[in-house]
Amino acid sequence: MSVVVTYMEVRHLCPAKELSMKLSTRLTIVAAVAAIALAPPAFAALKVGTQAPDFTAPAYLAGQPFTFNLTAALKKGPVVVYFFPAPHTSGCNIEAHLFSQAIDQFKALHATVIGVSAGHLSQLAAFSKEADHCSGKFPVAADKGAKIAKAYDATLFFRPGWSNRTSYVIAPSGKIAFVYSSLSPTKHVQETLDAVKALEKSQAARPRTASKQP
Repeated sequence: MSVVVTYMEVRHLCPAKELSMKLSTRLTIVAAVAAIALAPPAFAALKVGTQAPDFTAPAYLAGQPFTFNLTAALKKGPVVVYFFPAPHTSGCNIEAHLFSQAIDQFKALHATVIGVSAGHLSQLAAFSKEADHCSGKFPVAADKGAKIAKAYDATLFFRPGWSNRTSYVIAPSGKIAFVYSSLSPTKHVQETLDAVKALEKSQAARPRTASKQP
């Protein structure tokens, strides 16, 4: 799974003020992009067909805390687990807003959406309810120490304490049905929605075992 990382995508990871402080000169910007270009060219995401690691994590929905458990969510249908670096960074704001706009389509397919982040954890509660972001329509979970991200091979290679931007679709069986990695936030929603639709179609096409007559 090749990933091309550009400066524009790096901008999605930092607020404008933070980015300007970190990359204050053109030379620094060039050096940062060059360093990323020399980094491993692929995200080491888990492969389709492998068993998704179970996890339980503190989470927020519309600002209210609760405990999210993957196994419990899978009993209701497929689960979209999307890792993102940190709330209130430009790319993550866009991605959350796009998921909130599409959430009814996921629900129509009996799919649960959960965002997972290891960055700026004190801001997750607000992020989960803000109209421009999650809008209270789906939960986000706190991944302290990026432990869940590490289990899913979804850590950010140039900031290991944060997760990268990787989205998984997990079938009710607990198997990974689809994975998509890109620092750009624009395609994650459509990619995972299409994957959930394909999963629904494949399950509907499976022949049902006839019940035995007494």
